[in-house]
Amino acid sequence: MTAIWKTPSPLGTIWLTGEGDALSGLHFEGQRHFCLPAAAEERRLPVLEQTELWLARYFEGRDPGFTPKLTPRGTAFQQAVWELLLTIPYGETRSYGELAALYAEGRGLRRMAAQALGGAVGRNPISLIIPCHRVLGADGKLTGYAGGNERKAALLALEGISLPRREERIDSACPIR
Repeated sequence: MTAIWKTPSPLGTIWLTGEGDALSGLHFEGQRHFCLPAAAEERRLPVLEQTELWLARYFEGRDPGFTPKLTPRGTAFQQAVWELLLTIPYGETRSYGELAALYAEGRGLRRMAAQALGGAVGRNPISLIIPCHRVLGADGKLTGYAGGNERKAALLALEGISLPRREERIDSACPIR
């Protein structure tokens, strides 16, 4: 049976779900694509305690230094995209286009649509630890975070990532000024 646990954070309540010795979900309360499993009971598992330690370190503004065991549920494509997200280091970002190119290269494809990859990023069931918040639009815009772009900006700032000011962002319709 799935275990659920809620924990406070500076950005709102976070719900954790675990199955056995692995974390299966981490969601901000109210974020898109979030619903608690029907067959779940509120109880703490060791992996949920490890995740709370990870969150405490993270919200102190430092790299937690470890990753709890994860078991995100999704399609093979989603799983591959989430694995790719795990390669983005703390304090760095990637664009959807960069990740799409990496995905295509790793599978011998000529190209991959950034929008398709973005759909998988948006369905990430383990926010923060699988760092979907570190993915930006090509022009540096905060796009597509299920927990809300205000949270995304706060998470990036916590990691020391400064976003370009609006006038510094590249205008994709007119890249030459």
